[in-house]
Amino acid sequence: MIYTAIDTFYLTDEQLRDSPSRKDGVDEETETTLRVYGCDLIQECGILLKLPQAVMATGQLLFHRFYCKKSFVCFDVKRVAASCLWVASKLEENPRKARQILIVFNRMECRRENLPLEHLDLFSKKYMDLKKDLIRTERHLLKEMGFICHVEHPHKFISNYLAVLDTPPELRQEAWNLANDSLRTTLCVRFKSEVVACGVVYAAARRFQVPLPEDPPWWKVFDADKSGIDEVCRVLAHLYSRPKTKYITVCKDATSFTTSNKSWDTPSQAVPKDGSLTTPLTNNDTGTPNTASSAPSTGPMVSKDAIVKQALDKLKESKKNDDGDGEEREENETRSKPEHRTDPSAERSKDRERDRERERERERDKPKSRERDRRRDSDRERERDEIERDRDKLKERVYRSKDKARDSGGHSDRSRHLSSRDRDRDHDRDYRSSCSSRDRERGRHHPYS
Repeated sequence: MIYTAIDTFYLTDEQLRDSPSRKDGVDEETETTLRVYGCDLIQECGILLKLPQAVMATGQLLFHRFYCKKSFVCFDVKRVAASCLWVASKLEENPRKARQILIVFNRMECRRENLPLEHLDLFSKKYMDLKKDLIRTERHLLKEMGFICHVEHPHKFISNYLAVLDTPPELRQEAWNLANDSLRTTLCVRFKSEVVACGVVYAAARRFQVPLPEDPPWWKVFDADKSGIDEVCRVLAHLYSRPKTKYITVCKDATSFTTSNKSWDTPSQAVPKDGSLTTPLTNNDTGTPNTASSAPSTGPMVSKDAIVKQALDKLKESKKNDDGDGEEREENETRSKPEHRTDPSAERSKDRERDRERERERERDKPKSRERDRRRDSDRERERDEIERDRDKLKERVYRSKDKARDSGGHSDRSRHLSSRDRDRDHDRDYRSSCSSRDRERGRHHPYS
């Protein structure tokens, strides 16, 4: 039993050997080929959709986790790859529409299988079925993950490790490329991201012949062991020695993105049991001997030819029936066309009558609207006159109050506005006058004056 938790989705070699696909009869080579094929689809589709590398890495990791719990026989690789990329685009906050995912996968499959490029009609039954299947597979994916989609990639450790080791800059790009290629293998579900990052750095250093410190060992600083690093290098070397992967039909309900719209829309007629390729040809005449049973050497060849002829005859009959049904449909359509033609004319006449009624109502409302406008203008003029009258009254009151203040105030108002210099002058005059009056009084009473 595999328990899913945050950053603890790691399996042992025994659990990978006893995967659900192995239980369903899929050998190790086929499972590895299908895993690489699905990751190639995710990478190529992400590039065509102009998604960042983090989205493709997350989609490939979810792809490996899903097939650790489910079998390739029950779920088709193409459908799961499309759903993983769709979910990863949402997790990494670069969402894409289901329409975009399906169109790109359809185009990729046409190129890979050398088929003519056929546009995916968005209003066809094929597109609707593909969209429903995509959503259904997304539900299965989230259910198996327990809605825990936390992932951790080795890319974020590579830059720090290389900076600590003080390696040349060209080693960084090589290590980054190896980390991207490692996602096509099961390393992401076997080792932690730190171990994969150390293995990638070691492989890049060996390729560029860059020495790394060994006394003390450099991998112990990054919580990695030598056996894990060697296993990462071995798996990457095995990946580069493999030929180009191709699609292998393993799933029971495998359907193609490139099926034509016409064949998808028309329901497939079931072949009767009498005409199936697996049943032998029956002879209706009991008196004639069976040639297939009488001739031991040429019997199988004769029976195969007869079966093929019978199947071809039945296919021709089915095509004739389809042609007849098509002609009947065309006749019914031609009969129904004139009926539909009358409908637009009636609708046009109704629209014209409605427009005429609206124009009449507008003409009736014209004099009323004019009277309303006149009333509004007269009301506005009255308001303006009243406002002007109020202003005049206020002005008159202000002038009257000022005149009253001038008359009642007199000298007091003037003294208020006199400056300090005028006040000093008045004070000096009063003082001089008082002094002269005193001197005069003294001269009058003095005897010798």
